[in-house]
Amino acid sequence: MTIDDHGAGSGFATRAIHVGQDPDGATGATIVPIYQTSTYTQEAPGVNKGYEYSRSGNPTRAALEECMASLEGARYGLAFASGLAATTAVMSTLLSPGDHVVAGDDLYGGSYRLFDKVLKEGGGLDFTYADTTDPESVEGALTPETKLLWIETPTNPLLTISDVAALSEMAHERGAIVAVDNTFASPYFQNPLALGADIVVHSTTKYMGGHSDVVGGAVMTSNEESYESIKFYQNAAGAVPGAFDSWLVLRGLKTLAVRMRQHKENALAVARFLQDHPKVDRVYYPGLPSHPQHELAKKQMSGFSGMVSFTLEGGTEAAYAAMKRTKLFHLAESLGGVESLLTHPATMTHAAIPKEQREARGVTDGLMRLSVGIEDGDDLVADLESAISSG
Repeated sequence: MTIDDHGAGSGFATRAIHVGQDPDGATGATIVPIYQTSTYTQEAPGVNKGYEYSRSGNPTRAALEECMASLEGARYGLAFASGLAATTAVMSTLLSPGDHVVAGDDLYGGSYRLFDKVLKEGGGLDFTYADTTDPESVEGALTPETKLLWIETPTNPLLTISDVAALSEMAHERGAIVAVDNTFASPYFQNPLALGADIVVHSTTKYMGGHSDVVGGAVMTSNEESYESIKFYQNAAGAVPGAFDSWLVLRGLKTLAVRMRQHKENALAVARFLQDHPKVDRVYYPGLPSHPQHELAKKQMSGFSGMVSFTLEGGTEAAYAAMKRTKLFHLAESLGGVESLLTHPATMTHAAIPKEQREARGVTDGLMRLSVGIEDGDDLVADLESAISSG
């Protein structure tokens, strides 16, 4: 499964629709079949057609892995049962007890919980959190024991941008590997491997699946040694997606390009509306010139994706009132689906982070996070206008 084998010279949308998805050899089915089987009949002891047991490998999952690798510009792709399962695989495979990890101080609450309560307490890893938007902060956190730098960009939920190229060079000079959570950007808008990162992680539940109907994760890399280690862990630990889940994500990838373009267009319209609204205190969106890392975002991303966070002048009370009044933005966790969602990070996605730490990082009780869907943009703006102004 090398990059040259699966259409690196083709455009993104073409690869999303065709890589790993040739017509079925047995029936001519245009769409990759759901190989809903746990085991495979062997021709003789030890003689098979490439598959033995679906934890170890499944044709539907293999098609997904090949396609995802192509979209990230990676040689190898591996699918997992969730984004956190993918993160666990990277950490458990490439690190040993006593190793030091530098991670961004603004990151998904589930990642923080995994790092702090599982991998630190039970796995013996040592974590330091740094402001990855500031290279000096990262440089100060790196030590001779640092084995991995974990970057989330754009971050969840404050949408800060980190310079993947500069941080990767810094980490590599110190012998550390770099992993980037690319979930918020999707491979359509950002390819961290091309910027110098070693590993890319996704929650495919989000934009790659795109329809809020599947939970999944992925790891992509061009490093053969890392790939072989993580693939061994994938089979040994068994946190793999089933055939139907793999098929759902693969189906989602077919429309990833067109969806991301609409997410971006709608999010920019929403962000501009919020920026100009008299009751809005602050807007977080890298596509706005007022964003502190706007120029960096333009440099390393081809688009700004569909996530917007904001606070209101009335603080927590005003936020709670507005969240009750939206009609199109449904109050729910997750993101990246075709429908618009509104999340309250402090009580939902980031509740696992202690309140003092959460608020010190800017995740206050008044912060709201929008996953801007692909509905008519005017309708989304009108929904927010009604929710904010009627208070």
